[in-house]
Amino acid sequence: MKQNEIRDISLAPSGRQKIEWVKSNMPLLSGLEEQFSVEKPFQGVKISLSVHLEAKTAYLCEVLAAGGAEMAVTGSNILSTQDDVAAALVANGMKVYAYHGATNEEYNRHIEMTLSHKPNIIIDDGGDLVGLIHSSRPDLGEEVWGGCEETTTGVIRLKSMEREGILKFPMVAVNDAQCKHMFDNRYGTGQSVWDSIMRNTNLIVAGKTVIVAGYGWCGRGIALRAAALGAKVIVTEIDPVKAIEAKMDGYDVMTMNSAAPHGDIFVAATGCEHVITVEHMLTMKDRAILTNAGHFNLEVDMEGLEKAAVEKKETRKNIMGYKLNNGKWVNVIGEGRLVNIAAADGHPAEIMDMSFAVQCLSALYILNNHGTLENKVIDVSAEIDDVVARRKLKAWGIEIDELTEEQEKYLVSWNI
Repeated sequence: MKQNEIRDISLAPSGRQKIEWVKSNMPLLSGLEEQFSVEKPFQGVKISLSVHLEAKTAYLCEVLAAGGAEMAVTGSNILSTQDDVAAALVANGMKVYAYHGATNEEYNRHIEMTLSHKPNIIIDDGGDLVGLIHSSRPDLGEEVWGGCEETTTGVIRLKSMEREGILKFPMVAVNDAQCKHMFDNRYGTGQSVWDSIMRNTNLIVAGKTVIVAGYGWCGRGIALRAAALGAKVIVTEIDPVKAIEAKMDGYDVMTMNSAAPHGDIFVAATGCEHVITVEHMLTMKDRAILTNAGHFNLEVDMEGLEKAAVEKKETRKNIMGYKLNNGKWVNVIGEGRLVNIAAADGHPAEIMDMSFAVQCLSALYILNNHGTLENKVIDVSAEIDDVVARRKLKAWGIEIDELTEEQEKYLVSWNI
């Protein structure tokens, strides 16, 4: 079995520079690295990880390795892997199977190679590690105690497995932790999506009409930042409660059929497929910009677009233009893949500091409780959220009030 499969080990110094930069801006992970280096809680434990392989993820891997874990690492998207970061991890003695621009066949092989490590704990982003075990390679999951899932799409897949009664081991829904989705999905996605769109298009956002499909935590953040940049925002939704929330937050709400002719920039953030179809594209303005902020490249119907286009050309790096039979063009950033990471650097380091601290502590929870947990999707404990939040405040130098004994009694008493 290969120890690694990467593009170019000579890129390691550049990757190391990136890792050191994020490390200096991730105080929670730095504190856990210091703690784990002494306690070695993961000594002898095998961890297989599939997360967008860039500098912040690399530092998470190094923190777990500092705790004694034997790491096998791959990326969770063929365009989000940064080859210099992968090289830096290999130079640091880690098993890495990933490179930027892999084919689907190569990507699937890297997932399998990472699982051939026979892990005790899985850290997944989108559910591809768990999915392979459950679909075709149950032998690679024989030693798994449990794992952690990073994102909304992966949690949806896990809950489907649980409902069907086929989930083979417990999985912690890291995405659903308050210190993950409230900040990572809202503020992280909100900033990183617009960072990607602006750097790839070099166009102004102010004065444009932005269509945000989906008003979950990610959609909220995307809409918030678009409005702050001066855009008019239209939200499309299927959930009546979220639609009301979007309206009361000051946005127009309508169907995608109604919204499509108005949009200059489209961002899909639903976790569903074919949210933006060729039928919608045919009604759009000439040179509308289409992006996807969901995990899989299914929200914009790329397969349908490829078939419908009468001409196709790269209009700018990371942007592909498609001419439709009505003579209009649409521009797609990052192949319709996760725009903020496939065509940029992903969430800010300070945001991923919180999310990956939750990952570390959830992996520790699996380690300390394996054998006693049911094969279900498990919520992150309130204690973990509390620890992460308090450490973040401490890193910022912020103090908050505490309840007195009398106040605690008051809050649990019925006879007041």
